Order: sequence, then C-alpha cells, then structure tokens
Amino acid sequence: MKKILVYTLFAVLFLLLTFFGMGPVMLADGDIGERALTFIAVLCGYTLLLGTFRWWRKRYNKK
Repeated sequence: MKKILVYTLFAVLFLLLTFFGMGPVMLADGDIGERALTFIAVLCGYTLLLGTFRWWRKRYNKK
C-alpha cells in the first residue's frame, strides 16, 4: 500500500513540475534569457525529483 502511495505521489509531483515548469518556458512573453533561466531551473527540479525517486526505489524496494 505504501509503495502505491509513493508512486502516486511522485507521478503527481512530475505532472505538477511539467505543468507549472514547462508551461512558462514555452508560453512566456519574456525575453529568451528569462525563458532559459526558467528552463534551467525546471531541469534542476527534474534532476532532483528523479534522483530522489531513484534513491527511494533503491532503498525501499529490496525484497
């Protein structure tokens, strides 16, 4: 049960990061520097979230 809850939590976090992170990158009316900075921040967020997910799977999915 805990495993399903954590997978669901990570899926929701990835969807929220995609929606609120990539939306401003693609649709913002700012200059290219602002878009690039937002894109780098979103990539850092994906890296952190993916690293946390992989760490959790490695640590808690041993049988």
